[in-house]
Amino acid sequence: MVCENFDYSTFNNNHGELENERRKKIAIVGGGNWGSAIACVVGKTVKKQSDVFQPIVSMYCRDSRKPGDKSPSIADTINSTHENSKYLPGRRIPSNVIATTSLLDACSSAHILILVVPHQGIPQICSELNGKLQPGAHAVSLTKGISSSPDGSKMKMRLISEDIEQALGVECSVLMGANLAGEVADGKFCEATIGCKSLNHGEELKMVFDSPNFRIRVTTDFEAVELCGALKNIVACAAGFADGLGWAYNVKSAIIRLGLLETKKFVEHFYPASGTEGHAYFESCGVADLITTCYGGRNRKVAEAFIKSDKSLQEVEKELLNGQSAQGPPTAQDVFEMLEMHEISARFPIFESVHKIFVGEHCEQNLYDAVRNHPEYD
Repeated sequence: MVCENFDYSTFNNNHGELENERRKKIAIVGGGNWGSAIACVVGKTVKKQSDVFQPIVSMYCRDSRKPGDKSPSIADTINSTHENSKYLPGRRIPSNVIATTSLLDACSSAHILILVVPHQGIPQICSELNGKLQPGAHAVSLTKGISSSPDGSKMKMRLISEDIEQALGVECSVLMGANLAGEVADGKFCEATIGCKSLNHGEELKMVFDSPNFRIRVTTDFEAVELCGALKNIVACAAGFADGLGWAYNVKSAIIRLGLLETKKFVEHFYPASGTEGHAYFESCGVADLITTCYGGRNRKVAEAFIKSDKSLQEVEKELLNGQSAQGPPTAQDVFEMLEMHEISARFPIFESVHKIFVGEHCEQNLYDAVRNHPEYD
């Protein structure tokens, strides 16, 4: 058994971490199903590139045990069984991935941070890591959501990656794509898109993630890449409502198409210099991720169950997600509030209706009308 409180400073030459080590150290922040799936990928790719990357990948897993709970932590379980039995059962995490409940132990010596936590947890993570990273470190966010900051009488739209950059003082790229965690961990073929400001960082990150069954493309259109990843979860909720209500396939297809158009409009409004050529929407982060999420993702699943029952969203999530949460509902709220503040919500009827259904202000007919009377038909 490997102790979860592993002393990363005591690695010897056989482990490949000397005091003057020049190879890049990787840290994963997040021990949920997606973080564990990415650990399955990265643990293998770094071992095959031992001339570039240090072979040991550190992985921070929040200790969610209640006081007095003597059961093993998720980090303990990963280190002893090489499996995250709570969030990604049945998939083997490579033995060179060492988990810990200490954020600083995982990240303080890392050159590349892979952030895979819900967007609500980003501020706390960044607060704890501020000023404690290696010089020249950079990050890549796999987190979906949007943020905001005060801007006079209105709130200014912000990306999660922008929040990370400001809080940590490092450049932050993003990785989004048509990736269901279980399929990624199983080694089934999929693809993803890296959006970056620096192509040097983008190409380095491609080396971290790219493999024969996890193909990566890099673009500098990072705003569109990140927002495609965030907004597709709202569209997936609409698709889940359609499934739960037994609507025809034609209706669901229309929701997906119109949802992609609303995504494109959102990007164009808040980041007019981004996505002007439209390439990002045809990458894995765009239409591919949207289709996958609308048919196989957790947001679709939660929305379908929610619309078919009289249970609260929290009850549905507890039953279906084993302690995790769907990012579609909170993102829908954040997006709706941003649209209302900028007085443009009428241009995004699907985004608006998804939020209002979750908070009980809309019924199924409102969503149906939002599709049938969409401004794209004018």
